Amino acid sequence: MTTTRRIAPLALACALLAAPAASQAATWSDTFVGYRYGSDFREPTNTKDVEKHVLQFTHASGYSVGQNFLNLDIFQSDKADPANGGGSGATEFYLTYRHQVHLGKAFDRSFAFGPVKEVAVTAGFDLNTKNTAFSPRKRLVVLGPTLKFDVPGFLDVSLLLGKEWNRCGLDPVAPSSFDPCPRTEVSFDPQWIVSAAWGIPFSAGAVPLKFQGFININGEKGKDYAGIKTHTETLMRTSLMVDVGQMAWGKKNTFLMGVGYEYWRNKFGNHAFANGAEKPGIDTDAPTFQMEWHF
Repeated sequence: MTTTRRIAPLALACALLAAPAASQAATWSDTFVGYRYGSDFREPTNTKDVEKHVLQFTHASGYSVGQNFLNLDIFQSDKADPANGGGSGATEFYLTYRHQVHLGKAFDRSFAFGPVKEVAVTAGFDLNTKNTAFSPRKRLVVLGPTLKFDVPGFLDVSLLLGKEWNRCGLDPVAPSSFDPCPRTEVSFDPQWIVSAAWGIPFSAGAVPLKFQGFININGEKGKDYAGIKTHTETLMRTSLMVDVGQMAWGKKNTFLMGVGYEYWRNKFGNHAFANGAEKPGIDTDAPTFQMEWHF
């Protein structure tokens, strides 16, 4: 059985789960444009810290039996992370979409237990492109159960099965015949992904705050473009935001500002070169400044 045939049921399930949202009126929605900045980002095989400006568009909405989440990040690097051909920093587009069907609402019965208020099925995909010499084109589909916890705001914990396709556009190194990409197009092995996302509002005296973010722990996914076995990857982005709009003009959840932190280990599953030497740039510890305008 080919890889395409093996993944077909997963892709079909994602499409079937997403389909009901198109015919259902939204019961709530939240859309915002965000900006974040940091100067301590890292990229695999790159020994330099990278400065990045990130423009973000996010939309979340609910309907009678589920909800949608869409996020587009546009990353603009400085020259430490150059575009293909040099002259400027690289630009990356990263799109994430997730759709949930809430089983309690779909079957009109309670699936609550302990601190869990609802059980859902989550399906979705990630897409990315970046204009570096590496020229990645990630396509990831995911499917799995989600526990929705009974907290102020939200806390979702998911166990997902993922399948990723990607590419490596690096050319052979001249004058030698060394080829850094023996496999230009890579179909990775299926992997388990443990994912948590949260948005918890609270107050410190008269200051309205929100603690928000996500963490993904992505299991090994076989060998990469160079035939090197991947390792478990961990990515966390979190932030503490002040609801400036509520304090300044009495409108809750309109304009927020705060500080964040990106923690990334074994970025993209990287850990070593073929000779066993550890790759530089695979771990990130980057504080960020962030803003959000909700409408």
